[in-house]
Amino acid sequence: MGKILITNDDGIEADGIRRLAMAAREFGEVYVVAPSGERSASSHCITLRSPMDIYPFDFPVEGVTAFSCTGTPADCVRAGILNVMEEKPYAVLCGINHGYNAASDVQYSGTVGAAFEASFQGCLGIALSESSNGPHDVTDAFLREILEETLAHPLPDGQIFNINFPGCALDTCRGILRNRKLSKKMPFRDAYITKDPLPGGGRRIIVEGHYNEEAEESTDRQALLNGYVSVSILNNLSSIQY
Repeated sequence: MGKILITNDDGIEADGIRRLAMAAREFGEVYVVAPSGERSASSHCITLRSPMDIYPFDFPVEGVTAFSCTGTPADCVRAGILNVMEEKPYAVLCGINHGYNAASDVQYSGTVGAAFEASFQGCLGIALSESSNGPHDVTDAFLREILEETLAHPLPDGQIFNINFPGCALDTCRGILRNRKLSKKMPFRDAYITKDPLPGGGRRIIVEGHYNEEAEESTDRQALLNGYVSVSILNNLSSIQY
């Protein structure tokens, strides 16, 4: 199938990227270019006016060539394709993210942003995420099947696969739901609270999220809430007439 590039937004030492690399070795020669530390909620941000540092990394999966990068997840995709790898990868896998990337949260996600960058660079982009506080049994049980299916399914320019694995026990998982629509609901209703007053009338604020389980029919969020693996295709190049 060719070479595969892997990145994430949790950092190169995260458990999810190690598990993803282990599974991906069956499908091609694996390279990892991932952030040196956590870059969550970095969306599709790239670095333009300052340098980035890239170092070889002793990755804990045999046969994987890995580098850490001081940039964002999208930077890692660009650097991997345009500088590190001698041959463009067939696919870029992003994850496995620590926490769902579903519903309205996808617009903030560094995992999803990296997958869209892969599509812009002419590669198949696949974002993979799982629950931040549940068991990972479902992910590990279905990961190979999901990779086999999506890696064999090229997408048009500007489209990516967005995969989310529920954090339920394996014996309560109800299977895979494909072609899920993106929920318009907010998984967290955010508020900003004042943490400290600052000189000159300023204030230091911090976000406080309140969990929300609302979800529409046939959406990614509803699938996860009901114990299904959710498979969606996201489009970042659509336009409308007016």
